[in-house]
Amino acid sequence: MNSAHKMRTNGARLANDAMKANRADRKPRRHTVPAPVWADWSDDALLGLRFCDLRVGLFATPLADRVVRLYVELARRHLRARPHVWLSHEWFAPDGVPGFAAPFYLAHPRLMELERSQMLEVEGGSPQSCMQILRHEAGHAIDHAYRLYRRADYRRIFGRCRPYPDWYRPRPDSRRFVLHLDSWYAQSHPAEDFAETFAVWLTPESDWRRRYRNWPAARKLEYVDWLMNEIAGSPPAVRSRARLEPLSALRTTLREHYQRRRARYANDVPVVYDADLQRLFEACGGRGRTAAAFLRRAQPELRELVARWTGQPAYTIDQVLREMAVRCRRLGLHATRSARRMTQDAAVLVTVHTLNFLRGRRRRVAI
Repeated sequence: MNSAHKMRTNGARLANDAMKANRADRKPRRHTVPAPVWADWSDDALLGLRFCDLRVGLFATPLADRVVRLYVELARRHLRARPHVWLSHEWFAPDGVPGFAAPFYLAHPRLMELERSQMLEVEGGSPQSCMQILRHEAGHAIDHAYRLYRRADYRRIFGRCRPYPDWYRPRPDSRRFVLHLDSWYAQSHPAEDFAETFAVWLTPESDWRRRYRNWPAARKLEYVDWLMNEIAGSPPAVRSRARLEPLSALRTTLREHYQRRRARYANDVPVVYDADLQRLFEACGGRGRTAAAFLRRAQPELRELVARWTGQPAYTIDQVLREMAVRCRRLGLHATRSARRMTQDAAVLVTVHTLNFLRGRRRRVAI
């Protein structure tokens, strides 16, 4: 194939992906899939179902539209790999497979409600957080598709991939890693470091050169930029469409799944906030706005105030606010006083805990 024809072919592919994304931006895709029989079931009844009994797929879901947007972003970078995506019990990218699994609950609003009731949050539930995770998982898929982890220069920059640990202790003040997903996830493993760096690089208008100027992490971003330009236009070496642990093959019930997940992450959010949160908010049996909702709404103002007082980046402050919101939900706390007074008191509380967070013993985070 001559170069002119190749350019026309690549241009047509990019234009087709862009048209798909534009259609998705104009209006939501019409849901033509009939409502599942369990859509109106109680949580208890739904928890009794096995994964294979859910009978849900990606077709006509917001997740499918976001995967199309991911493909457009990859096409704009002239990367020919298109990671295949399937539904499973959680987010994961199997070793050696140029694709990744997305969690079942993103296939239906009722399943997202169940996820929130069981885990207190929905990972990837908003358009922004979903795209963040899709870019991260695409980093793993690109890594596998081009076998980048085998390269000597990759290992010099990110380290040699090793078995995953059960947990890690992040350094919140480290500038050797990019900040993308929660909990300083780039610090958990060399493969996650690459995937997080790739995600920051891929994000449209991320302005990573300015944001990470004078950070050691900038060297990793420059390497990824160089590496992606090197493989741009090249077909992937691995074309497997394997799908590990698809929903149709999983016989575990949702109740068993959530019991294991809660046990796994039981100690992720410490109780050090509880006494202060119970002084600031009230356990009033459902009256008024929940304290977690108040913290979410006040987050931009709290972040600005605390950043001004402490000089800490928004990412660190957001981690503290996220942990406080999780504890508020578990304690059943509500915001009953005036918003102005509570914002002032909450700013002081977040400032104290942000400083304690940085100075205290490094916390273990489950992977």
